Amino acid sequence: MNLDFTTDYILENDYVSLRPLKLSDKEKLMEYSINEPEIWKFNINGGNGKENFEKYFDTAIKNLDENKEYPFIVFDKKKNEYAGMTRFYAISNEFKRLDIGYTWYGNKFQGTGVNKNCKYLLLEFAFDKLQFTRVGFGANSKNERSINAMKSIGCKAEGILRNFSKDADGNTIDATIFSILKSEWNESVKNDLKIKSENFAS
Repeated sequence: MNLDFTTDYILENDYVSLRPLKLSDKEKLMEYSINEPEIWKFNINGGNGKENFEKYFDTAIKNLDENKEYPFIVFDKKKNEYAGMTRFYAISNEFKRLDIGYTWYGNKFQGTGVNKNCKYLLLEFAFDKLQFTRVGFGANSKNERSINAMKSIGCKAEGILRNFSKDADGNTIDATIFSILKSEWNESVKNDLKIKSENFAS
């Protein structure tokens, strides 16, 4: 099965819901750019501040319209609030692979289990529904929180891409690359991550 950019995929469980990003979602998320600029420190083309966020958001919508990326808005069912964004990118239906990234959450959703539940739903969709064979991840090599989060869901480190990109301040950064293969998902990652995500309580 191929990922269809024209289909509204809804991924959800008892804790979180992910749906395709829409233009009307901009105002739902703008508060995080204005009130919590620090959450964008490590993000490429980060959305800190109203102007930067509008560019960040509009680019996500544009890439969806052009069948390049598939962004989701994240809703925390426990808090009954929108928590942030994530997306599929570097999508290849031909080679059955994609990356998950451009993920951010407001401060009060970090460390609550939102990320693990989102990752479980995204990986389940990629591997079990789309039958993709590889899901990749990347992080600013200085972003220890993100790197530890990737390790905790079962990602395997593949290496470091030197001088690969820039952070929100325009500084050149190294990127640490991770992945999960379908065989690893089936063997242990799916079950382990499901247990961890079900421990979510907020």
